[in-house]
Amino acid sequence: MSNKRSIFEEVEGDRPSEAPVQPGLIDRGRGGARRAIRVWLMMLFALVVAMIVVGGLTRLTDSGLSITEWKPVTGAIPPLSEADWQAEFDKYKQIDQWQIENQWMELADFKSIYWWEWGHRQLGRVIGLVWAIGFFGFLALRKMPTGWAGRLALPGVLGGVQGGIGWWMVASGVTRGEGMTSVASYRLAVHLGLAFVILGFLAWYIFQMGREERDLMQARRGKEAKLWGLSTGLLHFAFLQIILGALVAGIDAGRSYTDWPLMGGQIIPPDPFLFEPLWKNFFENPGLVQFIHRICAYLLFAFGVVVWLRGRKSAHKITQFAFNFVFAALLLQLALGVMTVVYAAPVHAAISHQIVAILLWVLILRARFLSGYPVATSIKG
Repeated sequence: MSNKRSIFEEVEGDRPSEAPVQPGLIDRGRGGARRAIRVWLMMLFALVVAMIVVGGLTRLTDSGLSITEWKPVTGAIPPLSEADWQAEFDKYKQIDQWQIENQWMELADFKSIYWWEWGHRQLGRVIGLVWAIGFFGFLALRKMPTGWAGRLALPGVLGGVQGGIGWWMVASGVTRGEGMTSVASYRLAVHLGLAFVILGFLAWYIFQMGREERDLMQARRGKEAKLWGLSTGLLHFAFLQIILGALVAGIDAGRSYTDWPLMGGQIIPPDPFLFEPLWKNFFENPGLVQFIHRICAYLLFAFGVVVWLRGRKSAHKITQFAFNFVFAALLLQLALGVMTVVYAAPVHAAISHQIVAILLWVLILRARFLSGYPVATSIKG
């Protein structure tokens, strides 16, 4: 007969052990190596920023046409002997840029521009290698978060397309007897535009990887729709201005009129529609191209002020500060733009203008992200 127990008797020995807390379905199977992937994305981001800056310097030093062939694999090896250097120099002498502008060059001068273009292409190869090692490594180790394989493949695919567009751009300037001494400005705009698209995807993924999936889903419920829409519009407007900046750089339009706020002493520059057919003026007329870039800058700044004022009314302090940073970068970029024009686009001013364009682009993306996925803070915080 079993002994009776008092209802007040301790029965700890019979108490079932507490089961460990199980993660929710949102977290289960979705984690992957988020921290490691985020570090890898940051490396790619830094390399793409460097690629844009080196590309800008390559353009500003007129070095982009120094390599007249596209050899994705064997081109990684630079000339190793004086005979190799002379062979490359002889190829360069056959194109219009040397025939029209650079006949004064000796081999030593050619080497200086060659290294800029070789470094630019080599950096592209490094980016492709870093992407491939990371992507296929995480995939093989099954550390890719659920639903992320396609997203993380996208920068690599776009990078491959970018390589082809890069040669398509260079090929427009590697001509003989056509009078071309630089690449086509619209091809340069496509090339730079895609670089910013790739950078944008990387930045967005870095923001997403910085927070857990469950946190993002909860934060999305607090999305500030109006601010999201305004920041999206600002992002697209900034992208348009970046493209226009590439058109300016492609034909050295930044050096055509160096007075400000007027152009040649008047509001609209002289002969804005000089070329025939009419559409060519929007790509090849330095005065008109610079004028459009200026007007777009004023409109972008005005719209940026509207977005900033709306961003200051956000319910979240972190989002407010994000839009403050956007406005500060916009002010700096406008000042650099004026300085670049007034001093006829010297290398240091022009490349600073491009670097701040990168900064502004990323800051707008961050402000947009925080509009869609706000970080909740306590009243104290």
